[in-house]
Amino acid sequence: MSDQHLHYPADLAPGDEEEVRVGPRLLGYCVGFGLAVLMTATSFFIAGTDLVWQPSIPVALVVLAIAQMGVHLVFFIHITTDPDNTNNILALAFGLLIVFLVVGGSLWIMSHLNQNMPPMDQIMRMQR
Repeated sequence: MSDQHLHYPADLAPGDEEEVRVGPRLLGYCVGFGLAVLMTATSFFIAGTDLVWQPSIPVALVVLAIAQMGVHLVFFIHITTDPDNTNNILALAFGLLIVFLVVGGSLWIMSHLNQNMPPMDQIMRMQR
């Protein structure tokens, strides 16, 4: 039985690792922080300069924002493709679905309210 224990690690809860090595973790956090700062600085540079073609600025900012979300997910929240992260990925996908439904539904409702509102002169006549 002890021979089997040596080959198969016991189930550990996240954060209960037997051997804690600070060096690789600190390096990962520093790399993530550096990438996040670089993308933030690039976003401010793109938004405030005339060196970039003006119609491409919103697209560039969206691309940098999505890339920065990816950096945060990988380096700080530790979302990876490991089998242990299946529940985390499903929770993230469900959260994104809820955000999409709330934001998309709100925009859809506001759009329909704007289309179905009577002109201002009719509203003023109804109030008199």
